[in-house]
Amino acid sequence: MKLSVFTVMAPDLEPEELMDELKLQGFDGVEWRYKEIPSELTKEPISFWGNNKCTLTPDISEEAIKQLKTKGEAANIETVSVTPYLTAGDLEGTEQVLKVARAFGASFIRLGVPKYNRSENFHTLFNKCKRYLKECEVLCRSYGVKGLVETHHHTIAASASAAYRLVEDLDPEAIGVLYDPGNMVHEGYENHRMGMELLGPYLAHVHVKNAKWVQDSSSKKWKVVWELVDRGIVDWEQVIDDLRAVHYEGYIGLEDFSGKKNTKEILKYNMGWLKSRL
Repeated sequence: MKLSVFTVMAPDLEPEELMDELKLQGFDGVEWRYKEIPSELTKEPISFWGNNKCTLTPDISEEAIKQLKTKGEAANIETVSVTPYLTAGDLEGTEQVLKVARAFGASFIRLGVPKYNRSENFHTLFNKCKRYLKECEVLCRSYGVKGLVETHHHTIAASASAAYRLVEDLDPEAIGVLYDPGNMVHEGYENHRMGMELLGPYLAHVHVKNAKWVQDSSSKKWKVVWELVDRGIVDWEQVIDDLRAVHYEGYIGLEDFSGKKNTKEILKYNMGWLKSRL
């Protein structure tokens, strides 16, 4: 298994700076955050999902792509994914991302999956997503880039089995699943090895982060907060053993939102912890 970094976790670094750091620390790949950044956001404090400097925007030029790709090749850093925030049904946006991913030589993009917030019936959302994924299957095959459904809280694919229902009749060479145990602390937990076995050939990529449940002191309600890789609820040693058991040989993509250390320190911390167990 190889290690990559999703750039959403490095909001204070420019893309070129991150590439230098990944080379220095011995990472194998990078996953580019791909999203518009409105001008008003650039005036706000640096953050993971707001003013994030390590983000590629849809107006990126061919020359900028070429420069980043060349820098990555020189550093022996593979572009694993171009990772957008698509809406299920947005085929035009999906194809735009596929074009960028192909230009980078990336293996994956992340596809859109409907959010679930009790405002619309699950079956309506599910059928809409199935139609979208079927069309994505054709697009992904034509661009030679696999589209991924991520196991993500607050969506209709919160668990491995829910994600499997969305992809089970599609070509695993074109459509796969991004398996994210950290997200499943929020909702969607299933025995990890069982989920991996269920996904079979659709298990295409893995994200590593951790989280835990804490009780609010005033409301007494429980909520999830992000934590260091070795201090949250996910037993990553067991997950890694499970990945070996199903003969997974792909990338593990780091996505640490704990905020416990600065970006370079948290990269080093996670690299050291994971390398000792892989």
